Amino acid sequence: MAVQKTFSPKLGKLLKGAALAALMTTVASPALADWKRYESPRFIIYSSGRDTEAREMLEELEKFDRIMRMFMGSDIDGVPYRKLPIYLVSGSGLRTIMPDGNENVAGFYLPTDEDIFAVATRGTDNHTLKHEYAHHFMMSDFSFPYPGWFVEGFAEYYAPTLFKRNETQVGVPNPNRAMALSYLNWMSMSELLANRPRQTARNRDSYYPLAWLLTHWFMGDETRRAQLHTYLSDVGSGADPVTAMERATGLSPVELRRTLRRYMNGRVPYMGVRTQFPEIEISVQGLPPAADDLLLLGQQLKVATSEEKRAETLNTIRQRAARYPNEPLALLIHAHAELHNGRDPAKAASLLEHLLTIDANHVEAMQYLARAKLDLADKAAEEDDHDGSQRLRREAQTLLGRAYQLDDANYITMLLMAENRRGEPSYPTDNDMQILDIAYTLAPQLGSNRYNYAAALLSRGRNEEAINVISPLVNNPHGESPAAKELLLRAQGRTEADEAAAEEALRRKAAEEGEDEGTDGNSGEGDGT
Repeated sequence: MAVQKTFSPKLGKLLKGAALAALMTTVASPALADWKRYESPRFIIYSSGRDTEAREMLEELEKFDRIMRMFMGSDIDGVPYRKLPIYLVSGSGLRTIMPDGNENVAGFYLPTDEDIFAVATRGTDNHTLKHEYAHHFMMSDFSFPYPGWFVEGFAEYYAPTLFKRNETQVGVPNPNRAMALSYLNWMSMSELLANRPRQTARNRDSYYPLAWLLTHWFMGDETRRAQLHTYLSDVGSGADPVTAMERATGLSPVELRRTLRRYMNGRVPYMGVRTQFPEIEISVQGLPPAADDLLLLGQQLKVATSEEKRAETLNTIRQRAARYPNEPLALLIHAHAELHNGRDPAKAASLLEHLLTIDANHVEAMQYLARAKLDLADKAAEEDDHDGSQRLRREAQTLLGRAYQLDDANYITMLLMAENRRGEPSYPTDNDMQILDIAYTLAPQLGSNRYNYAAALLSRGRNEEAINVISPLVNNPHGESPAAKELLLRAQGRTEADEAAAEEALRRKAAEEGEDEGTDGNSGEGDGT
């Protein structure tokens, strides 16, 4: 396996990101429960396991963030507006948070209106976590209308990064992806290169391995890295991704396919970079006793679950929270459960008001109390109590104003401010646009932030900006958003008929490509394995 010892990155930052400089000091806190909170400059880990495991994960993730910043030409010392919370759990802990999930899942990442967090299983190699963090990182500092294949390929290229004593190995070949490509029938290059693959695309199961291989091929050579920069810029400007690839590389889809086969069957290189990382400062804080009973159930409330499970969780939280009548964490999670699972905003509001008598500066309590009041406002409006509805909305806005004064970099506060205004005749005002912009800047990973901001931009006639904001949501290979796609078409001045015609053209091109290749399998040119 060839090792390239030098790397001169050509893939520059396409959109300027912003970061706040911050340093954490090490402050030891006595443990009050099994659960502890570990905090570094860019991450927060909640763990009830051994200290060393949480610390080692933080150190690896901090290095991982720095190495991606270095390769992408970003500020290597930059830190995000919001640190990513990670819950380091056992297999049973993961199932507590996501009870309806696949039992084979080693971890997951979830952006929601109430939190953006990741879950990792103890004793794993952190590949899944690094893959998901690469997506999080890209959507933050490098948010751009990338085609779906590069979104996935980027994460798969960086996730296997290995940190040795004085060297970091980047682009280490993924044996699982390589093995899959050796026996899977490959999808057409035209469909791979599309902004996102058609649901009916043939050989769709090869999409992720091919996305990894194409990204690896580009990143493995300085000339090709320059071609990748040209290609991504071209696609981001609205060019057809298949045509842009031919223009950047000089290769037709069939020629690209054959080139990738040869690359896969050769000695796939990786980058060996001499690195020395600064010592990571980590603070540790013990959580209150209620964390043992309620912390993971509190995260489950932010995950989609069945109605039966929602009712079961509500009853469990009620029973456990009763043990801690004046504990802020227990009151917060109990109120959230009454609001989310019990659909009882009045009961939730009562619990949150009690919490605020204990801790008057509890930002999350203010946010959930604002949510409860907005729900009550909607109910009042349905009952034709318009004065009551407006009063509740004003109360919610006051709470959010207080929350903003205490934490002006909290995307949830901005999101709720915008929600409180949506539906008003004057919406979106200049102030609304500023709030939406801040919410999007703080949490560009959240689909609702993108959709709401893009819709507001479109209403102001700022179509190009709307396209840039909404395209990453539409191009997401993990799942289709019909509402986002409809918004993008409107911003582009296109119709559903135009889109259907483009889909049909792509289908025909893929079929012609298969005919040119002379096979639908894995043998092209006789050099398949």
